[in-house]
Amino acid sequence: MIQSDWKLVNVKLQKTLEDWEKMQRTTGDEGAEWAERFERHFYEMIEAVKDWYEHLNDQPDSYEQFESMSEIEEIQNQLPGPLLINFLTELEDIYDGIKKKSYD
Repeated sequence: MIQSDWKLVNVKLQKTLEDWEKMQRTTGDEGAEWAERFERHFYEMIEAVKDWYEHLNDQPDSYEQFESMSEIEEIQNQLPGPLLINFLTELEDIYDGIKKKSYD
């Protein structure tokens, strides 16, 4: 495992969680701004997880092994319930090597 890559994942995760909390406490235009910020940071975190995964010396043999890695479980334990399904979907895509197009 490349430690610096995992540190980046943690930095991105913390930004995502902060944005989620702020987004939950706001409404209207301010809420929309936090929602956009949250979405951007969530997908930056996903990209950091992907980069970390791609640089692993020993990649897991199955998706189940990937999902149960201590680093991945650490993220799952910190994510609020509503984000967990999105995270697991993105995790499957990372494992399957699916490249996503951004339309921003």
